Amino acid sequence: MIAYLRGKLVHKEPTHIIVDVGGVGYQASISFNTFSEIKDKEEIRIATHLVVREDAHILFAFATEAEKTMFMNLISVNGVGPNTAMMVLSSLTSSELRSAILRDDTATLQAVKGIGGKTAQRLVLELKDKMKKTGGDESLTLTGIVSNTLRNEALTALMTLGIVRAAAEKSIDTVLKKSGNTISLEDLVKQALKNA
Repeated sequence: MIAYLRGKLVHKEPTHIIVDVGGVGYQASISFNTFSEIKDKEEIRIATHLVVREDAHILFAFATEAEKTMFMNLISVNGVGPNTAMMVLSSLTSSELRSAILRDDTATLQAVKGIGGKTAQRLVLELKDKMKKTGGDESLTLTGIVSNTLRNEALTALMTLGIVRAAAEKSIDTVLKKSGNTISLEDLVKQALKNA
């Protein structure tokens, strides 16, 4: 996993950037909000998330950890892919999105291109509890990063083993609620497999 890039911003457009890191140019997709944050910078440190698909490896970049966390939350929702998540983050800031979810404001969510009524309701339903747990603080604690990374790694492992995403997420969340963040990845996957 590529957690962040630090280097020279050699190319920037509203939808993607190229960062030169030690002579290697990394192209990453960005939201309009990230573009606004970085458009005047030359040297940059930017949070990233690598999405691996059968036909491509796509790097997504975020100006803040809060935006990256929101992206991870969005793609955890069934039916919301990385491109749709970037569309949402281009239309709404992380705090606007969080606020809309907490207020059950499906109209604001539906104003985003590609988000229909059912998807908006699913976003509110699946993310409202997560938004409440994170509180009003936009910064991300180390514990939050660890548990989110642990959950995502376990999810990837279970899906690789052929478990359907929804069943894998439910099983992982059940195990995490019982054990907290003290469980190892290996134990998490083993226990989640028993529950799946």
